Amino acid sequence: MVAVDDAPPPLPGSPVRGSRTGRPIMAAFDLLGRRWALRILWELRDGAVGFRALQERCDGLSPTVLNTRLGELRAAGLVEQDENRAHRLTPLGEDLGDAIAPLRAWSVRWAEATRGDA
Repeated sequence: MVAVDDAPPPLPGSPVRGSRTGRPIMAAFDLLGRRWALRILWELRDGAVGFRALQERCDGLSPTVLNTRLGELRAAGLVEQDENRAHRLTPLGEDLGDAIAPLRAWSVRWAEATRGDA
């Protein structure tokens, strides 16, 4: 049996969780649903970050998992390394941030509603 971290990263057109055909939305959900993936992307939103600094920003993230997730996000075209080996979002990764901005706004409204502030 292949360990989860040894499995290839989810990409459109390849079988992923929830889709044998690898529909793009299902591949995206599979990739982004992996533990720490969204947190890593969030921490890269303001610019390039070195490995150790990124690990510190992601409270409790082991270096092994961080390395695995960064590899998956690089393979998916969302993250790249700059000339100083710091990690940053690619233009496609930045597009993802723009795409999920409405979800962030909704989550703030949801939090307010569940506190009774709305």
